[in-house]
Amino acid sequence: MKKIVIIGASGHAKVIIDIIEKRNEYQVIGLIDSYKKANQKIMGYPILGKENLIPELMIKQGVIGGVIAVGDNWSRSKLRDKIKALTPKFKFLPAIHPNSILYNNIKIKQGVVIMAGAIVNAATKIGKHCIINSNAVVEHDCVLGDFVHVSPNATITGNVTIGEGTHIGAGAVVIPNIKIGKWATIGAGAVI
Repeated sequence: MKKIVIIGASGHAKVIIDIIEKRNEYQVIGLIDSYKKANQKIMGYPILGKENLIPELMIKQGVIGGVIAVGDNWSRSKLRDKIKALTPKFKFLPAIHPNSILYNNIKIKQGVVIMAGAIVNAATKIGKHCIINSNAVVEHDCVLGDFVHVSPNATITGNVTIGEGTHIGAGAVVIPNIKIGKWATIGAGAVI
């Protein structure tokens, strides 16, 4: 199996690890985190060090890429930029839970995370490094910009466009044909 790292070592990383283990396509060699000490373990995997260690891991251990496991949209975008600058050959991989439902004719870009119970319906486009969290629904013909986070149990109805970096709070509902701009925050339980 190809070797990968998980970037981030908090609660979101635990869910990503579970997805990777369930899919059984990659071998996680450890986690990368700038705010936690090396050699601590998260779900049995060691924290290896900070992002500047990634080029060495690629050369010496054959790491091909990984998944950014950071829920905050702005932080996730900055981490992506930092890693791309350190090593342009790093592959940002998707983490798609086997118990999610993905319909035909959808487009998913690099680094996307889709959690258990999430549904992504037909003709939807999901940008880079988006998170479709547990039991979230993204209906037909939606367009999500890069770094969008759709929180647990949120519902995005048909033909909705969501701009880059926007966070849709837990349980929020976005009715059909709405356009939401970039870097917006929709509160938990809101109806838009």
